[in-house]
Amino acid sequence: MAYSVAQATALSRPSWTGNSQSAGTTGSCPAPAPLQGLLPPGSCGSPGAFPVRGLFAAAVGRGTTTPGGRRRRRRVAVARWSRVQTACRRCAVAAGRRGFGGPCGRRATPASWPKKGPSVASGAGRGACLPALVSRTAGRAAVTRNCWRGSFKELMYVFFMLKDAGLAPDLLSYAAALQCMGRLDQDASTIQRCLKQMEQDRLSLQGLFSAVPLSAEEREELLRAVRKARPAFIPQPPPPPPPQVNTSPLLQEIYAKQDPSVSYPKLHLSLKELQGLFRQQLGVEMATTVTVESVEKAPLLTEEVLQARKTLAALRAEWESVLSLELQEIKESEARAASEGRPSLFPYLCLLSEKELVGLLLQTLQALPPHGESLLFLAHELGMRVLKRKRLRNQVEELEQRYSEYLHLLASDTQVAEPCLPRQHWEALGVPEAPPEQPWPVSVLVQLGKQLAEVLVRAVQMPSSLAAPRGPSTLIPVLYHVYSFRSFRQIGILKPHPAFTQLQETAAERTLIFESTEVPMLCPPLPWTSPHSGAFLLSPTKMMRSLEGTQQHQLLLERCPPAELHGALDALTQLGNCAWRVNGRVLDLVLDLFRDKGCPRLGVPAPPTEAPRPPEGRQAPKGCLLPEASPADKAEMRRELARRLKVAREMQSLRADALYRLSLAQHLRNHVFWLPHNMDFRGRTYPCSPHFNHLGSDLARALLEFAQGRPLGPHGLDWLKIHLVNLTGLKKRESLQTRRDYADAVMEDILDSAERPMTGRKWWMEADEPWQTLACCMEIAQVVHSPDPTTYISHFPVHQDGSCNGLQHYAALGRDSMGATSVNLSPSDLPQDVYSEVAAQVEVFRKQDAKQGVRVAQVLEGFISRKVVKQTVMTVVYGVTRYGGRLQIERRLRELEDFPQEFVWEASHYLVRQVFNSLQEMFSGTRSIQRWLTESARLISLTGSAVEWITPLGVPIIQPYHRDSKVMIKGGLQSLTFSSSVDTNQKPNTLKQKNGFPPNFIHSLDSTHMMLTALHCYRKGLTFVSVHDCFWTHAADVGVMNQVCREQFVRLHSQPILHDLSRFLLKRFCPDSRTSKSMWVSRLKDTLLSVPPTGTFDLEQVKHSTFFFS
Repeated sequence: MAYSVAQATALSRPSWTGNSQSAGTTGSCPAPAPLQGLLPPGSCGSPGAFPVRGLFAAAVGRGTTTPGGRRRRRRVAVARWSRVQTACRRCAVAAGRRGFGGPCGRRATPASWPKKGPSVASGAGRGACLPALVSRTAGRAAVTRNCWRGSFKELMYVFFMLKDAGLAPDLLSYAAALQCMGRLDQDASTIQRCLKQMEQDRLSLQGLFSAVPLSAEEREELLRAVRKARPAFIPQPPPPPPPQVNTSPLLQEIYAKQDPSVSYPKLHLSLKELQGLFRQQLGVEMATTVTVESVEKAPLLTEEVLQARKTLAALRAEWESVLSLELQEIKESEARAASEGRPSLFPYLCLLSEKELVGLLLQTLQALPPHGESLLFLAHELGMRVLKRKRLRNQVEELEQRYSEYLHLLASDTQVAEPCLPRQHWEALGVPEAPPEQPWPVSVLVQLGKQLAEVLVRAVQMPSSLAAPRGPSTLIPVLYHVYSFRSFRQIGILKPHPAFTQLQETAAERTLIFESTEVPMLCPPLPWTSPHSGAFLLSPTKMMRSLEGTQQHQLLLERCPPAELHGALDALTQLGNCAWRVNGRVLDLVLDLFRDKGCPRLGVPAPPTEAPRPPEGRQAPKGCLLPEASPADKAEMRRELARRLKVAREMQSLRADALYRLSLAQHLRNHVFWLPHNMDFRGRTYPCSPHFNHLGSDLARALLEFAQGRPLGPHGLDWLKIHLVNLTGLKKRESLQTRRDYADAVMEDILDSAERPMTGRKWWMEADEPWQTLACCMEIAQVVHSPDPTTYISHFPVHQDGSCNGLQHYAALGRDSMGATSVNLSPSDLPQDVYSEVAAQVEVFRKQDAKQGVRVAQVLEGFISRKVVKQTVMTVVYGVTRYGGRLQIERRLRELEDFPQEFVWEASHYLVRQVFNSLQEMFSGTRSIQRWLTESARLISLTGSAVEWITPLGVPIIQPYHRDSKVMIKGGLQSLTFSSSVDTNQKPNTLKQKNGFPPNFIHSLDSTHMMLTALHCYRKGLTFVSVHDCFWTHAADVGVMNQVCREQFVRLHSQPILHDLSRFLLKRFCPDSRTSKSMWVSRLKDTLLSVPPTGTFDLEQVKHSTFFFS
């Protein structure tokens, strides 16, 4: 079996066959055959020259064949592998150091720390975990003349350990070795022996250039080494890849050639304008951060405010200097640790320059809330920020040239020879893909962030006079490490000094700093072409987002044939290509409220000054803090203080979230911008920018509108009216015509809301979605006042929402006629409301029980409503348990003022049981499919595997639920312990696997339906975006989108989805029932073969259902 050095050192529980050579435990240890003549003299031939000499006294795989012997061999192998990892880690960190004498005898010229250190071309800079840095750091470290150009001897040590462990180097390992030789200008004979050994291992020299992902610099070093031994060698260009054809029957129409009906949309901007926007975005990403002016109310520039700002500026200037020195000392300390063979974070600390790290730390300090933050949370966030800020050093000039050619497809004033999808056009330009990023383990992220947080605590100090003006003038820490109880757990917290918090509040600075990947893009995103290439120009982004350290999703995507991912890649590209702008009229009104005292009823959080305060003087009512106060009074006071503190923290969090959103909206007010998308492990899509996007609350959605307008046409105004009534929450059970008539009836209120939103009758404030209602009122008012409504250019997005979409998919899967009618899959004159129907069915059960004398049923008379059962019905499809459903119903009952609170617990138990019984009766097919999915997942988990499947669009899915493994990071301010559920070496978490499979499977189906709708709308020239099962487009195009939406739902569910799933799971998890786990495999096989039967519902009816999406 061939492994690269990086793969070998990254494995934690390898399974290999025994083919290693024995090595004696004493005396000399001759190098394995591939290394004969390559290791420097004395490296392994003399005792003590090699630190792990003779570790493998017996070859792996030899010994007795008894079970006890196998277990002993397993323990020995694992122990040996642990020692190999330790030795490899020492080599890795030693290879990454600079300025210290090393095994190769070369010592760098003393110099200041490099701005980027050895990270630019090293494995650390590419995201490898620490043990996996061996081949990449040893072969690629030190890009400057003052840094190491490679650590050849240490690389040979790792080759020795690979061979001793029974593993053969692969092409990537040889590529790393030859790059190292090229940088060190090794003699031709050494390189020749390496090439000869590679041929003996049956590895092709041409394969180094065709099968190994290399950057231009790496390719050059590799070719230099090879030509030193073989001057006539010319690498052959890689053969053109075979034509990739997506085989999904759902996508045949999308990728049909020369279809005259295709009308791909163009942007409203010219080529010159788009090129200018590209240069702006390039500057943003090269700067790595974006400074935005805060929308908080500007304070009066009093002498006190100016003095506070001056003091803060002076402190920060001092802190920059102190932090820079502290980071230099940390790097020197970590480098010494590496030189002594101890684990070190040195390669990671060199990823960013000291200036960048200092800026990152000061940003963290500025954003720290007054009540502090968990050290574990801060450590993880700091580690993540370092990971996000490192970026690939692309050739900017080449990118600019390629992107300019790509814009010919999108610009309004240019044409391309043959219309095609953005991904197809980008690939036709021949743009080379960067090698995929390797994820960092969470433990490395936390350890790196913890060290940076400790640097901040040690280095950042302020004069004591800021806290006590009359006291002695000394330096005191700005941050304190304290312990506090949160949710009955004691955690370590970093808390700012109250005097520093007060100084910040007095200064009232008006700038916020965001990472470049946290704000929308100023130009169209790069099209997605692979699981690791797309979205931002320079900042690496993964197609499938996941917890950092999770590799299983990425590995599945990498193994997937590229053509099978084309549907998902093109859908993500299409969603990201929608251009947006800010609705300035709504933003102005929101800012007025935000800068005043907020308005929680309208979703505008109040400022911290409105938060509940502790009783004045910390004295409780009735003097319960006095010595004579009873223990009950003291306990009540503590509870009240805890409640107020919790409310204050929640208000602070909501306020900060609104501040970020509104500040970004103000920053982008006069710009066109784009929201690149990626997806979660289920296939559901999300914008990459977290603070300002269309997936947020009512307020967030009201701030956005399409940058590109469309004439309303003959039906656009009608759809605006229907959309307005939908937003109010009124007339939910009425026809579309009745909703239009209602909008006409309240037109005076609509116009009054648009013209006098804060001083008029305020009709819009009573709506379910008030801010979106107001925005729609303003749009309708402009249309009504225009000379010709049909030619009015509208930028307003109109929504069409699925009717309990999860149940729609279940009803279609099971062809359940009764369920299909309840969720509007069948045509009807009026919309069906499944929540009201469930409430009515529960009421029938209640009356029956009340007649039989059941006390709780009698108490519930008059209290069973749509609102009480809605949340539970909505979430049953997504896997809510009876326990979770009871809590939901309990919350609704507590909101009812007239309901006797002493019966809440008993009534919630009774109602959740009746809700589930009602759903069983109304959706019998749905419940049988849910049980089948749940039982299949349980049995798969018991065989020791996580549940996998492939969506109808070809996206591979795996559930990342494993048993928690505890990770501890010792030392420093405190030891940090956290749980990780992403370790694939741990057994699957059976409970999460079985409970998560039904909702996750349905989410993957609704995502597939959305992507199909997006691709077909794009072919028809429509602007389309979505919020999961809520589809948006221009008012003029709602009719076309509705047709596409229904057609694609029918096409999706016309596939044998459950039978395809059964066949895939049988092939994946039941290849042979004669294994050691035959009992579970046999039961799993029987379950998978028992696919639930389907009913008689005709899917074609969906095409004629008005209220399927409405």
